[in-house]
Amino acid sequence: MADFTASKRTSLAEADDRTLAGRAADGDVAAFEVLVRRYGPLMRGYSTRLLGSTDEVDDVVQAAFITAWQQLPTLADGAAVKSWLLRVVNRKALDRIRARRPHDDLDDETRPALTADRSVSPEALAEHHAVQSALSTVLASLPERQRQCWLMKEIAGYSYDQIADELDLPPSTVRGLLSRARTSVIARMEPWR
Repeated sequence: MADFTASKRTSLAEADDRTLAGRAADGDVAAFEVLVRRYGPLMRGYSTRLLGSTDEVDDVVQAAFITAWQQLPTLADGAAVKSWLLRVVNRKALDRIRARRPHDDLDDETRPALTADRSVSPEALAEHHAVQSALSTVLASLPERQRQCWLMKEIAGYSYDQIADELDLPPSTVRGLLSRARTSVIARMEPWR
């Protein structure tokens, strides 16, 4: 029996996304576990970029997988499970960002993680923090939709069409929002160039 289970897991690990999504949608927990192992690190990394802080990342990814398990039967194309999972975790991360109190600093959402690199001088580190603080202030001053579009494009790497789908806006509106956001960010960050 153990050999059968091991060979089933091996064959599942080699299965394509369409097969795994179809089986998981039918209730196959082992197939869903393979999707979790396959895309969990990507989802965690992606949500870390959106949230900045790792304190909330595990909760967001777990919530995304719970939602994915519940809604997997609604996925029309199993081959698109990777992008679908990223959209689910994106929504969960944006919900978490929206739930933060308005006075929370945006620094965590935009700051790349600094490692404990001893080769970085204290001056360079102080300048980096000052730039990040200034960027946080600029982003906090943007209208909500502009800020969302900017974060999704510049931090998460979404395309215009993906942002439009996610925020339920026409692509032309997304382009306009991003253009205004970029203009504001560039103008207000000019002293830091």
